[in-house]
Amino acid sequence: MNSLRTRKMFTGAVKIFILGLLIAVVGCNGSPAEDTRDTPKSGAITISVDESFKPVIDSQIQVFESLYPAAHIKVQYKPEADCIKDLNNDSVRMVIITRGLSQQEQDYFQKKLTYVPQFGPIAFDAIAAIVNKKAKDTVFTMQDIRSMVKGNSGYKYKVLLDGLTATSTVRFVIDSLEGGTKLSKNVVASKSSQELINYVSQNDDALGLVGVSWVGNRQDPQVLSFLENVKIAAIECRGCNGTYVQPYQANIATGRYPMIRPLYYILKENYNGLGSGLKNFLIYEKGQLIFRRAFLLPARMKFEVRDIDINE
Repeated sequence: MNSLRTRKMFTGAVKIFILGLLIAVVGCNGSPAEDTRDTPKSGAITISVDESFKPVIDSQIQVFESLYPAAHIKVQYKPEADCIKDLNNDSVRMVIITRGLSQQEQDYFQKKLTYVPQFGPIAFDAIAAIVNKKAKDTVFTMQDIRSMVKGNSGYKYKVLLDGLTATSTVRFVIDSLEGGTKLSKNVVASKSSQELINYVSQNDDALGLVGVSWVGNRQDPQVLSFLENVKIAAIECRGCNGTYVQPYQANIATGRYPMIRPLYYILKENYNGLGSGLKNFLIYEKGQLIFRRAFLLPARMKFEVRDIDINE
């Protein structure tokens, strides 16, 4: 009897010890299930993003993760074509680029996955033309830009892009400015948008084409440091007579600025996981306000442009 009672007491003590240990672990580290479960507010995913949008997407991820500490987003910044490759080979669940899925791509995913990934616009971006602080020319027509890209302009500027292949800016230049032809020898590649800005800041014979989020947000200390050495050029207004405009949100909203492109999410997730949580954050108020603060035009939040009269 004493032996049986001793074994029962020992077993009970072990159970109490294990229970106490589990409580201590949970108390110190939080719920393991909460940290690892794939929900709209928790888990870990990798996404690929067009490098042109690094400043604004960094801000989006920083705010999202601060709101949801159990969510962990790993971001890979790379050329647009490489983002699509990542989506195709299943290495990422979401990409953020300047286009949606073509019908051919939708058919491919329908056959491969039995469903089509979600996609839609989240903002509208402008491509800013920047020149060195010492440059004399700060206004250009679209024909001026096209001529410089084609290498038959009277201007002596080199045109800098964030690469010569595979990037969204290169695709925009080829489709919209070059008319689908090859880039001329006057077009120079840089490894990244930041390298492009640095080159223009050091060379007064360069004109760079870069996403506006890199140079538009004057509340960002890094942007202010860039603007100490470069200037944002004004481009001939679309639909105006003799007016030149910069890539401000009002000019994007009204279509007055001529170099505008959309920004899309593409989400390969057919359940309510962390990818869906991030997508919802981007398309609703908090994410849309971050886009607006970065000088992009929110695609899902109403943006009013009003004419006012100023009486002195």
